[in-house]
Amino acid sequence: MSYQALYRKFRPQEFDDVKGQEHIVTTLKNQIKADRIGHAYLFCGTRGTGKTTVAKIFAKAVNCEHPEDGSPCGECPSCQQIQAGTSLNVVEIDAASNNGVENIREIRDQVQYPPTEGKYRVYIIDEVHMLSTGAFNALLKTLEEPPSYVIFILATTEVHKIPITVLSRCQRYDFRRITVDTIADRLKELTDAEGMAVEDRALRYVAKAGDGSMRDALSLLDQCAAFHYGETLTYENVLDVLGAVDNRVFRELFGALRNGQTKDCILRLEEMVIQGRELSQFVADFIWFLRNLLILKTADEAEELLDMSEDNLKQLREDAALADENVLMRYIRVFSEVLNQIRFAAQKRVLVELAFIRLTKPEMEQSMDAVLERLERLERQMEEGIPAAPWPGNMAGDGSQPALPQAVQPQAPSLESREAEPRTVTLPKAQLEDLNLIRNEWGKIVREMGMSIRPSFRETVVEPAGDSCLCIVFSDAMNFSMGSRPSILGDLERHVEQAYGKSIYFKARLRENGERLDTRYITDEELRENIHMDITIED
Repeated sequence: MSYQALYRKFRPQEFDDVKGQEHIVTTLKNQIKADRIGHAYLFCGTRGTGKTTVAKIFAKAVNCEHPEDGSPCGECPSCQQIQAGTSLNVVEIDAASNNGVENIREIRDQVQYPPTEGKYRVYIIDEVHMLSTGAFNALLKTLEEPPSYVIFILATTEVHKIPITVLSRCQRYDFRRITVDTIADRLKELTDAEGMAVEDRALRYVAKAGDGSMRDALSLLDQCAAFHYGETLTYENVLDVLGAVDNRVFRELFGALRNGQTKDCILRLEEMVIQGRELSQFVADFIWFLRNLLILKTADEAEELLDMSEDNLKQLREDAALADENVLMRYIRVFSEVLNQIRFAAQKRVLVELAFIRLTKPEMEQSMDAVLERLERLERQMEEGIPAAPWPGNMAGDGSQPALPQAVQPQAPSLESREAEPRTVTLPKAQLEDLNLIRNEWGKIVREMGMSIRPSFRETVVEPAGDSCLCIVFSDAMNFSMGSRPSILGDLERHVEQAYGKSIYFKARLRENGERLDTRYITDEELRENIHMDITIED
């Protein structure tokens, strides 16, 4: 027999084998024992958390001839047929490739016929959010009042895309992300059963890399074991295969950032590139490292929130003692922006290098975070007795700031004029074109996003946020909490790319009290024509 992937070979066949979803398993078992089985279920949650697996076990349990405590026996003919995939009572449908009205009409025709064997006919519709609007409408009546022998189980990773009319007809079960401890314990069981020699530290890293998905963790373990076949799978081996970076590198990189050592940061990045590390994973792991430092600095009894050994905690405490909370938050914000932009970047390395330059040279930025960091560095230098560098614009070197030439010294506008006139900002031509395109089409874009999303984007404006990036400014806190979800912004990005051929990344923020949103944006050419206006230049 050909080789089977671990996640297929060890797929749970009864409820007791399902890990991390006890709240759902207990409810379903009790329904079967009490004979209170519903006609429609909605299983939602992130990938690899057991939605389809639990659906198949449930289908076996309701048709089992000798159920045991609500679980299938696994030995009767019905269980054997369902497990082998030959049962006519269980129909699995992939809505991603069968999403039309005609596919749902076939289901409506089939449900009229009772099962030849067993009690129930179970329809498992995976990725149900991919159904078209017409298909959802065709399913509604059947979903609401199916024959007594029919059960629908809908599975999805994007529940927000499902119409409310469908949601109201289903019992909803939310599958949680599986904890690192649970995944690590399961991996240990499987490696012992397979006779694989694996370090516990390596298993724990694989469990963490699974990001709450048991299937992803098993696939990663399969990949690592194949690369180092016949050897003990060590922590270093896992790092090599997954393109990850050890904490030692992150400690050195953080020290270089804090000390403003741009060259050292870029050299360490070059080492990662030469070693074949994936830059997206590198940035994500570094953000997590900074997050751990920030938690140690700000949270009481933070050790309970950090999943790591005592040795790593000791090293992290040493780094946290040298860190400043505001600086850490700035680092996290900058690298989070890089992580969101890197998927669209042709030169990922350059993007990360620019982030290093921004963080090690805050004097090159005009943002409030950068100004605060420069002040913090100056205070630290004064405490250490290091003289401050002369102001770069002072060519004479006498300690006095040069005055602007008389001919170009701006007149300070009155308070009334400052309040009445909008602020003018210059942008690169490409950024301004993207901004104007989205602003002109914003109403149309929001309308095309759907009724469930449209109310959240009332009273919003779009402003520039960097190269190929726009920021949506919300005026209402509730609308911001709904419209700023990553899934909504991701849908918006995909819609803009499909409709306008533009790869634009969107982020969101809440409007501050008293903030004006009438900023005018012009190009450098227009700047020369408006040289006497109050101009702000953004990089």
